[in-house]
Amino acid sequence: MATLLLSAAGAAVGSLFGPVGAILGRAAGAFAGYALDQSLFGEKRTVEGARLSDLEVQTSREGAAIPRVYGRVRIAGQIIWATRFEEVVSETRDEGGKGGGSAGTTIRSYSYFANFAVGLCEGPIAAIGRVWADGKPFDLAGVTYRLRRGTAGQAPDSLIEAKQGEGAAPGYRGTAYVVFERLPLEQFGNRVPNLSFEVVRPVGELETLVRAVTIIPGATEHGYDPLPVREVVAPGRRRLINRHVDNARTDWKGAIDDLQALCPNLDRVALVATWYGNDLRASYCTLKPAVTARNVETVPEAWAVAGLTRADARLVST
Repeated sequence: MATLLLSAAGAAVGSLFGPVGAILGRAAGAFAGYALDQSLFGEKRTVEGARLSDLEVQTSREGAAIPRVYGRVRIAGQIIWATRFEEVVSETRDEGGKGGGSAGTTIRSYSYFANFAVGLCEGPIAAIGRVWADGKPFDLAGVTYRLRRGTAGQAPDSLIEAKQGEGAAPGYRGTAYVVFERLPLEQFGNRVPNLSFEVVRPVGELETLVRAVTIIPGATEHGYDPLPVREVVAPGRRRLINRHVDNARTDWKGAIDDLQALCPNLDRVALVATWYGNDLRASYCTLKPAVTARNVETVPEAWAVAGLTRADARLVST
């Protein structure tokens, strides 16, 4: 109604300035009337995103055999515990124009998280290596998970105990399993993916007898860094250079975690830092730190050894 009235009023006022003024006045009045109509009588809309009615999980069946593994084996496992999925609602509002009226569209979206445990095999095991989700490598960085190795006196997981209640949570003694806490499901189509794990279980008694090891080769620029280091390859582009594993933030952390898991009685580790000679004749040879290239920028740390920077260090011969 306001649109009709104000457009007519605008045309009447604009006609005082000629035909063009009447056209502009009608348009201005119609716009003001539309904004007023929307403010007073506009319809509010809510757009609902996709929402789940139930949680789909990977295969889980009663009476399934518990595998016994030796060495390094890829297995799928069974869901042995799960909670109801966690639903998080987020809303964004579109006011629907410059008029600023009360009418508009509310867009409501849903995201889902899952808490569950996957039974692997008979324990105890040393560690898990690579993980696959729906057949594709799954990066565990940023995912909250815990490995229970399956010892005879294994205590219940903290999440399971918090959900089930103190004294009512099973410890799954003798069974190795992995607990995932608030795993985001969006990248898997809002369902628990089919997970498979690389399980490591040492065979024999050699690993338990190891007390000290030497880590070689030391020919690495950032391989011993426990924090991620990136090379600046172009403006705005960076490449991670000391992480090639999916189960740890860096190669160093993944290697040390695996070493401790495989050799539980390990006491000492000796690091080898390699320096390079410049002559095959011992009487003329000098040993100094070296780099593979000088025109390399790394963040957040730059290469430096024994007071030398990358610009000052010797280049490794090729």
